[in-house]
Amino acid sequence: MFIFRVFISFLFFLLSGWLSAQTIAPKYSNEFMNIGIGARALAMGGAQVSSVRDVTASYWNPAGLIGVKHKHEFSLMHAEYFAGIAKFDYLGYTTAIDADNQIGVSLIRFGVDDIPDTRFLYDANGVLNYNNIQFFNAADYALLLSYARDVSDAFKLGVNTKIIHRNVGKFAQAWGFGLDVGGIYLMDQWRFGVMLRDVTSTFNAWFHNAEMVRDIYAQTDNVIPVNSIELTLPRAIFSVTRDVEFGEDIRVQGVLDLDFTFDGRRNTIFRTNLVSFDPRLGLEGAYRNLVFLRVGGSNVQRIKDFDNTFYMSWKPSFGLGVFLNEKFQIDYALTDIGGVSQTPYSHVISVKVSLQEYDGKFRINKGWNN
Repeated sequence: MFIFRVFISFLFFLLSGWLSAQTIAPKYSNEFMNIGIGARALAMGGAQVSSVRDVTASYWNPAGLIGVKHKHEFSLMHAEYFAGIAKFDYLGYTTAIDADNQIGVSLIRFGVDDIPDTRFLYDANGVLNYNNIQFFNAADYALLLSYARDVSDAFKLGVNTKIIHRNVGKFAQAWGFGLDVGGIYLMDQWRFGVMLRDVTSTFNAWFHNAEMVRDIYAQTDNVIPVNSIELTLPRAIFSVTRDVEFGEDIRVQGVLDLDFTFDGRRNTIFRTNLVSFDPRLGLEGAYRNLVFLRVGGSNVQRIKDFDNTFYMSWKPSFGLGVFLNEKFQIDYALTDIGGVSQTPYSHVISVKVSLQEYDGKFRINKGWNN
């Protein structure tokens, strides 16, 4: 309980610091890190912080890694949106150090490949020459190194170290570093979670090769880019999960996440000049823990129509999960992973491989429900 109280005190200390610093950084930095990973999570509207207990917890809440029941667990996801122009890939792995300590590593890539570079479309004689077109990639990468600690039967704690790399061909690149802190508290059929993303603010140092675009930008009256530091401000996600069992075969789980941002007013249900929050809701029905049906909702916004009236918009999602055998699980989600309601829905498939299930002598899954 002492460690849990220290964690809560640390949380409120950070929140007070975030509120005082919210004017020093722009909105929407490193947004590729807010898309979400795993078809299960995306089918449930991204409501995962208190629910997750597998390898994908490295992203959603590293404290959930303590709930992993196998010595080795892998996960892989590939998704595309904007008619296949952008690609989103995820690879994760976790294993235990001992009964009370778990580590994980995750790699995320979000990129647009084969972008035409038309700077030399016209040759020195002013003749149009399509052979002069070159191609480059614009991609964002994140490496997450995760650690989770089983503090007690009720309280689990986790930390992420994030290394960010972003590049726009030969024109620009950035390196960044940040930390996440997460916790889960278990109480009977309830689970409470908190995830503090970019808890110290994530710093991205941008380096621009301005000479490559100086002439073109000058001709088109664009601003010449300069090296700079970009800050990703912290955000806090509070979550609650409730499990309800119907006999021995059927279980229903409900999850509610509240995503708080501290960078001013956003188009969310609740917003002020200091803080805004966005709710996410997910439901999962399981039959014998073999077949899963999931639904979710998120991204609730008040949108102005062409006739100056307003309407409420939200992003629904649903999906299925199947254990093909005790080692292999496949999940499917139908959702708009870009988070923009006007774009077409995307089909997301992820797979999870689990090897060497722990026996009760190693980790009794203290406090976790089945």
